[in-house]
Amino acid sequence: MLKDQDIIENEKWQDEQFLEDTAELLKALAHPARLKIIGYLASGKKCVKHIWEALDLPQPNVSQHLSILRNRGILGYKREGSIVCYYIKDKRVLDLYKNLIQED
Repeated sequence: MLKDQDIIENEKWQDEQFLEDTAELLKALAHPARLKIIGYLASGKKCVKHIWEALDLPQPNVSQHLSILRNRGILGYKREGSIVCYYIKDKRVLDLYKNLIQED
């Protein structure tokens, strides 16, 4: 965990590539359904059918959001025969999600 002093001394705010990459990551996460997917996948790999059933969202809608998260590199997937299972590939996202759900 970064301390306040570490954040103050960090010069990432001057790194244009870091800023662009971080903005793209946050844009990909900036939808309630995608955050819901991240929350569900935080406990581990899940198959597409289980994802859309658990989230109570239409399958085409979930597939669209999974595609966005996958294309951004946030999610990885593994095909097991005709079944596709997703997992959180970018561990920064898991850390970010955990920070967001912490109570003050």
